[in-house]
Amino acid sequence: MKIEFYFDFGSPNSYLSHLIIPKIEQRQKVNFDYVPILLGGIFKLTGNKSPVESLIGIKNKGEYKEIETNRFLKKHKINNYKFNPDFPINTLALMRGATFAKGKPYYHFYINCIYQNMWAKPKKLDELSVFETVLKEHNLPSTEILQGIQNKETKETLINKTSEAVEKGVFGSPTFFVENEIFFGKDRLEEVEGEIKKRATEVAQV
Repeated sequence: MKIEFYFDFGSPNSYLSHLIIPKIEQRQKVNFDYVPILLGGIFKLTGNKSPVESLIGIKNKGEYKEIETNRFLKKHKINNYKFNPDFPINTLALMRGATFAKGKPYYHFYINCIYQNMWAKPKKLDELSVFETVLKEHNLPSTEILQGIQNKETKETLINKTSEAVEKGVFGSPTFFVENEIFFGKDRLEEVEGEIKKRATEVAQV
């Protein structure tokens, strides 16, 4: 069963989804395919606005968003989340890094590392020196990754994946696909799991 997670490290909701996904994978005996995209590119191609921009000038909406986030944290017993004080952070290098690392043995370790240093122990990761330090501290191949993010192939792959995502229906992150069924937002993870269970049952009955 093909299950995809379209993500950008700059989205706090994608980080919160990332914390829940392993539990779904364990319960349903499946694996999510993490697909790196550039959220800024998604917004540009779709005409969408970032959640922060959507709050501007609207009384009470920001306050409600905070309440909703706290509910989610409490429901899922998440205690390793801290809003990054340097938000918004330019994630271009980080997402190129994910694109370069995809398919390599350290891909998921890289993802965990960047997410943790973005939203659990927040750092200003759009500064290359900070990015490099974090890679080294986690024993990731910093030289290989920093060279890889400059590769023409890496840059083009990220651009292409972002464009393909929009063609599939993506307009933000986190976005999930269970086969061809699309779901958007961290609050849809229960529906994502339900769709996985439904399709697994259908296959078992064939």
